[in-house]
Amino acid sequence: MVDLIRSKRAGREMTTDEIEWMIARYAAGEIPDYQMSAWAMAVYFQGMTTRETADLTMAMVHSGEEIDLSDILGVKVDKHSTGGVGDKVSLILVPLVASFGVPVAKMSGRGLGHTGGTLDKLESIPGFTVELDMAAFKEQVKTHGLAIIGQSEDLVKADKLLYALRDVTSTVDIIPLIASSIMSKKIASGSDAILLDVTVGDGAFMQTVEDARLLARTMVNLGNAVGRRTVAVITDMNQPLGEAIGNRNEIQESIQVLQGGGRKELQTFICELAQIMLDLAGVHKALDEIVSHLTNGAAYAKFIEMVRAQHGKPEWLTEPLEAEFIKTVSCSKAGVITKEAALGIGLVAMKLGAGRAVKSDVIDFEAGINLHKKVGDTVEVGDEIATLYSNKPITAELLAEFESFIEIGASSAPHKEILEIID
Repeated sequence: MVDLIRSKRAGREMTTDEIEWMIARYAAGEIPDYQMSAWAMAVYFQGMTTRETADLTMAMVHSGEEIDLSDILGVKVDKHSTGGVGDKVSLILVPLVASFGVPVAKMSGRGLGHTGGTLDKLESIPGFTVELDMAAFKEQVKTHGLAIIGQSEDLVKADKLLYALRDVTSTVDIIPLIASSIMSKKIASGSDAILLDVTVGDGAFMQTVEDARLLARTMVNLGNAVGRRTVAVITDMNQPLGEAIGNRNEIQESIQVLQGGGRKELQTFICELAQIMLDLAGVHKALDEIVSHLTNGAAYAKFIEMVRAQHGKPEWLTEPLEAEFIKTVSCSKAGVITKEAALGIGLVAMKLGAGRAVKSDVIDFEAGINLHKKVGDTVEVGDEIATLYSNKPITAELLAEFESFIEIGASSAPHKEILEIID
């Protein structure tokens, strides 16, 4: 391992055998963390070639359990987002795609910091379980056509170990390691086709379109190279997605969209993503036909089917939020909303109790923020911009902090969600 660290530090390309040896020995506990940390830092400064990144990805896939979905009929599709604020896409997209008879087998993650987690949002539904074993996961996809669960502990073992190490050694933000981490999990999960939502901007991990494009293209190439049809979209995350930021309130907004309501731009964005996923499965639909599955109840029925299959209580979904403290923020001047800083608003939601500062934090499902105005909306003095919910007192300082992330001006540039599509 010392030789491999020295070689990568000098910028030399590792062989396939070297990468496979290193990952297998690390997953087996034979290479200590301090040596793997040194290697990760060498990669941080020297990078990896496309071939090295592909080899690293597949070595991590083979380091743990691999899921075989071949006995489920049809093209199985999956979706991954690099994270953001108010990102309830999977809650709407998965049942919408499944309503066309395309099986969706999805493993999701939890939220940390300003980014929300799909699993936390689903667990805000009483009784909903995200911890299914692989047999139950496959059976649900086979029977109902969709499932969203937590990642298996045995899936991509090396990635779990390496990611935890990168997190504490400041080697997270390097594209070959990000791409291999994401794609190893997606490939090991067994789906035939993958849609990648690479967010960019203030509330995203990628801060520039150039970096997002490089990450997207790297992951698309990795997926296609191993026989998974893969498409990436680069999407804007300079403002929160939709109106709700939190957990239970994001479930409520998702239900609105699944029933044909919600903000028009969110509905359109989800339907455009659904069209891409359906195309990946060989099911070609016009946008108006996809929208019809929101308005005619087909997508909502599929969501309720998933909730029941995973032991949730659908009768609870219409219950109002029950936060003890509620504060409304109003406009102090007239104009147009020009900015709603996603990162700052996400951190305020976390401080209200809707997210985690560290992994051990307990989430308050009732906490969160509902935005009543979005970028581009016209406002008058006294109009309500947002409502904040929490089960702990909402201080004047936190309200002032939230207000500092909202800007009102004379006009705003047109906003669009999908910036680029890479296939």
